[in-house]
Amino acid sequence: MNDLHRNKTLTWTLLIAFAIVLLYVLGARTLVPPDEGRYAEMAREMFASGDWVTTRLNGIKYFEKPPLQTWMNALSFTRFGLGDWQARLWTGLCGLLGVVLTGVAGTRVFGARIGFYAALVLGSSFYWVACSQIDSLDMGLSGMMTLSLCALLIAQRDDAGEAERRNWMLACWAGMALSVLSKGLIGLVLPGGVLVFYTIFSRDWAIWKRLHIVKGLILFFLIATPWFVLVGLKNPEQPHFFFVHEHFDRFLKKEHHREAAWWVFFALLAACSVPWLGVLVPSLVAGARRNGEKVNDNETFRPRLMLLVWVAFIVLFFTKSNSKLPGYILPVFPGVALLVAYYLESGTRRARMLTASLTALLGVALLVTVPFMAKLAKHPGEDVLFAAYQPWVLAAGLVLLIGGCLALLYARQMLRDLFVVVLAVAGFAGTELMLVGFEPIGQIRAGVNLLPALKAAGAADPAVKVYSVGIYEQSLTFYLRRPVTLVDYRDEFDFGLQQQPELAIPTIPAFVARWRADAAAGVRNVAIIRPELAADLKRQGVPLRIVAADSRRAVIANF
Repeated sequence: MNDLHRNKTLTWTLLIAFAIVLLYVLGARTLVPPDEGRYAEMAREMFASGDWVTTRLNGIKYFEKPPLQTWMNALSFTRFGLGDWQARLWTGLCGLLGVVLTGVAGTRVFGARIGFYAALVLGSSFYWVACSQIDSLDMGLSGMMTLSLCALLIAQRDDAGEAERRNWMLACWAGMALSVLSKGLIGLVLPGGVLVFYTIFSRDWAIWKRLHIVKGLILFFLIATPWFVLVGLKNPEQPHFFFVHEHFDRFLKKEHHREAAWWVFFALLAACSVPWLGVLVPSLVAGARRNGEKVNDNETFRPRLMLLVWVAFIVLFFTKSNSKLPGYILPVFPGVALLVAYYLESGTRRARMLTASLTALLGVALLVTVPFMAKLAKHPGEDVLFAAYQPWVLAAGLVLLIGGCLALLYARQMLRDLFVVVLAVAGFAGTELMLVGFEPIGQIRAGVNLLPALKAAGAADPAVKVYSVGIYEQSLTFYLRRPVTLVDYRDEFDFGLQQQPELAIPTIPAFVARWRADAAAGVRNVAIIRPELAADLKRQGVPLRIVAADSRRAVIANF
């Protein structure tokens, strides 16, 4: 059982099963706000308008991020129609691509067993699997950065031929360009910083001669620059906002209110590496060692050191930032997977046993929390939704407990390949169960329970005005298939509304005046509003009737 990595039938079976489940589950859940609703709606508007240059959200210019994911989602809508899985298809494919590339790089650089392990580790890591099925920019960026990392590793290995090195380095440059189109300059800054620090620590100065910089830069600019030129010509306000406000201000200032403790990314790195937590630290430590690598500073590439620098630089870079969101460190996980795979191939039995034991204990922890899940509800009446989530958490806990116990047995018996396969299957299955079971909670967060009432009130009719008062429901806008008029709400729309103030109503009194006038003229209006604000307007004698409501928002009409 220690030669499973050589079994091509097993390898292909695992990969096909992983792809089928991963892609199938893309459509099993409602799009949860804010991110999923936002990026689905941006793509829907691009698809509907045919404008593939100026990105918009709710009909308002929206330049916070580049367009690659919006393009891919819009293409998905064009080919397959509007829907949940279509909105997640790009992130799902990026997650799958990352697993395949990591396996290929591990095989080419370290050997068949490590490549097999690396794909299994990444394809079962909690955070990678979860983000592969969420429509946000982090997985799109991570998929393209994984292309850069893996292409660089393959190109720079000591036995690479010149043609092979050139082709893989061009793939690396293309990956960086696509990373920039995914989320901005970070797609160039992070790999560039990694390369600089790797050179300092390894003294491998000759690597700069092997990067094919001239050809690479030409390819990079051919891919990355056309959209920036076109959008800047059509929207002269975009370059300053995007490059200055969304990069330097976000990193250096606290105006986005995304601060967090300095240690948050270290904690996330540990938690999100489940079920491989037990070998995380020794794998990272081993990355700095020279054992198994040559010592010729002029020629030898040190792939494990490169991977360690990749992980450390990205984590420390965002630790320094004043804007900290969990998805920022997602690109480190292919590097972590390769380091963990290397350690699993040669590490101690004790570390493998610890890893299996921690996974089993996590399963126990999930089982213990099941009876108390209803108490997690933060809004009245939602305890039943968390109660509906209990069987799924119970199933995930059992899978992790059983998988951890089996892996512990195989670790004791020194059956390395079987240990890795069992733990990977348990980690992947447990994560998928948690994701699928979240659907009832996701529906209430998205507000789709209000869709029938909204449509019955005429919200799908272009002749009916639809307002969003004091709030903006990211997912509801996508499911309504139309923008809404914002009232007393700016937030991420602030820059766009500075350019197009006529697309919103700035104050509640101004909205009430228009609402009253339309009611008197027989013009039908519908509004999505906070329940307490709807009650307050009713007390003031504003003509309205509550069409539908839940614990988070209400739908009102003036007819």
